[in-house]
Amino acid sequence: MSQSDTSARTVGPAVVIGSALEWYDFYLFASMAALVFGKVFFPGQSSVAGTLASIATFTVGFVVRPLSGIFFGYVGDKIGRKRVLSLTFLLMGVSSGLIGLIPSYGSIGVFAPILLVVLRLGQGLGAGAEFGSAVAVSYEHAGARTRGRFGSLPALGVNIGLFAASLTVAVLTSLDREFLETWGWRIPFVASFALVGVGYWVRTRMPETPEFARVADDDDRRTHATPLRDLLRHHWRGVGAVGLVTIGYLSASYLFKTFSLSYLTEFRGVPANVGAFGVTLASAVAIAAVPVAGWLCDRYDAARVLLVGAAGIALIAFPFFWALDTGAPLAIWAVLIASTGIIIPAMLAASGAYFARQFPTSVRASGLGTGKETGGIAGGLAPLLGFALITVTPGHAYWPVSLMFLVSAFAVVAGARWDQRKRLEHGGAVPVEPHGAGLR
Repeated sequence: MSQSDTSARTVGPAVVIGSALEWYDFYLFASMAALVFGKVFFPGQSSVAGTLASIATFTVGFVVRPLSGIFFGYVGDKIGRKRVLSLTFLLMGVSSGLIGLIPSYGSIGVFAPILLVVLRLGQGLGAGAEFGSAVAVSYEHAGARTRGRFGSLPALGVNIGLFAASLTVAVLTSLDREFLETWGWRIPFVASFALVGVGYWVRTRMPETPEFARVADDDDRRTHATPLRDLLRHHWRGVGAVGLVTIGYLSASYLFKTFSLSYLTEFRGVPANVGAFGVTLASAVAIAAVPVAGWLCDRYDAARVLLVGAAGIALIAFPFFWALDTGAPLAIWAVLIASTGIIIPAMLAASGAYFARQFPTSVRASGLGTGKETGGIAGGLAPLLGFALITVTPGHAYWPVSLMFLVSAFAVVAGARWDQRKRLEHGGAVPVEPHGAGLR
């Protein structure tokens, strides 16, 4: 059995299942922040102000993600990717489970939102190291002609988690509103305690990557390695490329699937379950779209897939709101499927191989964590900024958010054009990956 076959049988499930469980928790918080937390934790404010405050708690998680990405990326380059992924999974899962146990504002007053913010920070610390480390593991287990497909595995896990979370939200929002706002929303969070046990077991069985093992075999290198210093001194361009792409697609992603839920319920009077079910449908489509995008990365190159995705964001920037404003479920579901089900998942899948090839093995985890999570701050701020802009715009016009989509597309194009692969190949830092390579 080849190395690629062995990796597909062991590493693939570990990456996909672990990422799915982590992002189930993460998106669950995003949805509940948009739909429920305003009334549970900020009841003394108006509906709009309470929703804005709860979305701000969602944004808080992104504040610590860069610190987490930098720190755990450094640790991953020092002691290995496997240990980091197991530790951060526990941090994410336990924080999510405890969120479901926080008493409401009516029970303990101001301590309720304080606890919510603290545990959200715990989620952010766990999520900040997840995607970058998972990409490094997938990429380093792949062959030269399968890096697009292996690099898309974390994206597949993300979308499976998104599907599970959005389906949960769709079911809960279809039930009695009082049930949802009292204790119904708590059920999926508390369930994280059981899910984290499964995910941790899967992660601990995952082997370390062959590329890192070869680097770490040098005892002197392992003791005196300075991956963060080397990254900032020699590979800052790669950090910039990763950061720009992340700013673009992640901002658009959270505007599509988080901001849109608040927009529909607060400004257009559309029932919450309509948007939630649309995200569920989109997530189901995304599960099929991600492997296709991974194959396209191996066939045509990851940067090209990112550029096509950027064009998709720009083209849908205004039609997205035209469809939302109709209030018609079919129109809403169609644009959510196009954006959250096809465009964004394809870009997320392509980002795995594209991001990983910006760095040599010795600093890859640090580079991925630093670039992605620093750029990811914009993703966390995007729903809050979009909600604030529409709140102060006369008639709650959507055009400021459409302009945000255009800016996001431009950022992706800039990052995709700043590819460092040729520079690294010329210096012998990474193996050559042929353009347009066929499948094995």
